[in-house]
Amino acid sequence: MLRVAVPNKGALSEAAITMLTEAGYRQRRSTRELVLVDNDNHVEFFYLRPRDIAIYVGGGTLDLGITGRDLLLDSGAEAEEELGLDFARSTFRLAGPRGQFESVQELEGKRIATSYQLLLERYLADRGVDAEVVRLDGAVESSIRLGVADAIADVVETGNTLRAAGLEIFDEPIMTSEALLIRRGDEPEPEGLRVLRRRLQGVLVARQYVMMDYDITEDLLAAATEITPGMQGPTISPLGHDGAVAVRAMVRKSDTNKVMDALYEVGARAILVSPIQAARI
Repeated sequence: MLRVAVPNKGALSEAAITMLTEAGYRQRRSTRELVLVDNDNHVEFFYLRPRDIAIYVGGGTLDLGITGRDLLLDSGAEAEEELGLDFARSTFRLAGPRGQFESVQELEGKRIATSYQLLLERYLADRGVDAEVVRLDGAVESSIRLGVADAIADVVETGNTLRAAGLEIFDEPIMTSEALLIRRGDEPEPEGLRVLRRRLQGVLVARQYVMMDYDITEDLLAAATEITPGMQGPTISPLGHDGAVAVRAMVRKSDTNKVMDALYEVGARAILVSPIQAARI
C-alpha cells in the first residue's frame, strides 16, 4: 500500500486535501484523524507537520509527501521533487528596516533571523557573506524590534506583514516556492505512484483549462482553429447543414473571454464554455 504524508494544518493542508479529493482519494473529515486508509485506492495517508514531511520521505519511512519547496530544501533530507502542484506559491526574501539595506553583501557581520536556517546558510555561503544566522520558529518580523537580529529572511506571499512591522524587502529573491509532491530519489518508484501522479496532473489540467465549443463555417475554420489549437488539435464535427462544422477545443481558463472575443470576430457563433471536472492527457 502506498504511504503518503499530507500536511496536517494551515493553508498548505487545506489545499493539499482539496487536491487529493479532486483526484479521487478519500481524505479525513476531522483534524483529529492522524491516519486515513483509502482501501479503494490502496493508499494510506499520514497527516504530519509540513516541516517534518521531507524528513519522513527522505528517510524512507513514507513513500511520498506533499510539502513546500522551501521546507524540502531547508530539511536537508534525501528527498526530491516529483511534481509541482501549483499552489502555496511564495518567495523567500531578505528584509530589513526601511532604507537600511540594499544587497545581501551589506549583511556581512550582521545577525539575520529566520525559520529556515539551512536554506539561508547555504545562500549566504554561496555569496561569500559571513553573517550570524539566528534560528527562530516563527514571527521573525518582530526580531529586529526586539534586538535579536539586524535583518530577517522569510517566506513572503503579499508582504503585508513585513510592511506592518516597518520592514522592506531588498535584493533578489533567495528562492521561489510552491507545494510539491516529493519522493526519496534513490529508491525504486513505489507501486501506485504512477496512478497518483497521473491523477494529480489531471487535476492541474482541469483547473487550468476549460472546454470551448463553437460553430463556424468551413471557409472560416482555419482562422478559428488558429485561435483554438487545443492541446493535441481541436475536435471538428460536421453540422446538420452544409458548409458548417462544430469545433471543440481545450482553452486556458485565464484566456477564456479573450479567446471568445477573437472567435466571434472571425465569425464563430454559439460559443459555449464548460468546466473540465477531470482529465487524463
